[in-house]
Amino acid sequence: MMWRDLPPLAALRAFAAFCETGGVSEAGVALGVSHAAISQQLRTLEAHLGVALFDRSGRAMRLTDDGEILAQGCIDGFGSIARAVALVTGAEAARPLHISPTPTFAAAWLMPRLPDFRAIHPGINMTLDPRSDLVTPAPGNVDLAIRYGSGGWSGVDSDLLLESPMVIVAAPDLVAGKDTRDAKVLSELPWLEENGITESTQWLKDHGISQGVQGTLTRVPGNLLIDGARDGQGLVVTVRLFVEADIRAGRLIVLEQEHKPGAGYHLVTRPGVQRPPLRAFVKWIKRAARDLT
Repeated sequence: MMWRDLPPLAALRAFAAFCETGGVSEAGVALGVSHAAISQQLRTLEAHLGVALFDRSGRAMRLTDDGEILAQGCIDGFGSIARAVALVTGAEAARPLHISPTPTFAAAWLMPRLPDFRAIHPGINMTLDPRSDLVTPAPGNVDLAIRYGSGGWSGVDSDLLLESPMVIVAAPDLVAGKDTRDAKVLSELPWLEENGITESTQWLKDHGISQGVQGTLTRVPGNLLIDGARDGQGLVVTVRLFVEADIRAGRLIVLEQEHKPGAGYHLVTRPGVQRPPLRAFVKWIKRAARDLT
């Protein structure tokens, strides 16, 4: 990289502040300078680069296509610098480790194993925040999300932790004597569905099953879903990992299994340097996952 070709740092900081706050005055407040100083820095930046970064034809300045490209680079760059400074000074290390798994994964897999992590790392404080919506890790917020899918999500790093397909399962007594290969027969049976938008509800939606259910459809909290299936209260779509023991024991039987290579739970982090508590957790959870195989 030719460092001498870069614009003045003050101009880039002003530009990044404008992009993050959405206005000249707001950027001035964020940096503790006047809005006139911000405007001057933005014009200096455009003059240095020789391109128009803003569309000033309307009442409010808007980024041009070139401005959008530079904005992303500046936000990513200054964000990386801020994270590195926090790591070096120790400010980031004091913040509790913020983990956001899906509710099903948290209840069925993570919570029973957390005492082992606590025993190995008693000095690491943690916030466990199960969420149904897709959470993007961000500085000062979520450190690690654990999500079901095939990976490859834009703007984040993802690492397959546990590969496991989606299955439709039911208690043997519920489907005894019924042709479960017939979609119409399945649609007329009672179903259980997890509250919120989860890995199972998304699968049902993608396959058009929820809309086609003719029998009863009961929505329950994630921690009650498998218990309801075992009791014969309805068919359930879930990740096979969570019902493997029930399948082997004969408490549940598989009616359908999706064959999708790479589908499973992924560790989702933002690109860049990971702070020590996060590195420790990632190392631990990968070991815990390997112990299953």
